[in-house]
Amino acid sequence: MPEGDTVWLAARRLHEALAGRPLTLSDFRVPRHATADLRGREVHEARSRGKHLLVRVEGGLTVHTHLMMEGRWQIRRAGPLPRDHRIRLVLGNAEWQALGYSLGLVELLRTAGEDEAVGHLGPDLLAPDWGAEAAAAAVRRLGERPDREIGEALLDQTVLAGIGNVYKAEILFLSGVHPWTPVAAVPDPQAMVDLAHRLLDANKERHGHITTGDRRRGREHWVYGRAGRPCRRCGTPVRRAGQTSDVGVRSTYWCPRCQPALAGG
Repeated sequence: MPEGDTVWLAARRLHEALAGRPLTLSDFRVPRHATADLRGREVHEARSRGKHLLVRVEGGLTVHTHLMMEGRWQIRRAGPLPRDHRIRLVLGNAEWQALGYSLGLVELLRTAGEDEAVGHLGPDLLAPDWGAEAAAAAVRRLGERPDREIGEALLDQTVLAGIGNVYKAEILFLSGVHPWTPVAAVPDPQAMVDLAHRLLDANKERHGHITTGDRRRGREHWVYGRAGRPCRRCGTPVRRAGQTSDVGVRSTYWCPRCQPALAGG
């Protein structure tokens, strides 16, 4: 599932291609909205909210999409549409077309009712107004379930919006915290939230999630996707195991030496 920085970049590209211009092409290829037609309406803006995408158009309407596991947006010059069954939504103007492939969710909402779709989300790590107040709110939400495993809590979008499986593993490694540590036992949750914001913010304008500072292929991550390979810090083999999340069991990666389990854990 794409991380919050990937969705932020998709929103920016949608905004650049569509905002300020009327739609000349509107094609919803989902049964619920198959008859919807937004042609002639100006696109006001495209924004991300955690892992959700919101395209607001004239007339108080919002196109709400979610990439889920396999979705993506492609921006291309206006022209004949490709024949591809994976395309679930097309929005376009005289210059550009936005093609939504394999989108996990497509719905048309009243803009005034967006909170019904995204109001449950926690503070957005890439919100324009992210600051001390949002960070404090995220820490409070983490603390509401003190016995919960921190690896599970970080993936809960109602706590913090934007963290996916890659960043979960990398944040925990950089914090030196074992994924199964109870939230109440995390030494500095404020520092963990601040780190999450810095990592997503540093990567939001490029493809890929680089947490090591090394852009070379295969060198981007500390532990994610590196099960059985030596830890980049201590040489101990990285481990992998399934861990519960709000979207099912997800693979978790960690270094047992750099992220020791609590005594008795």
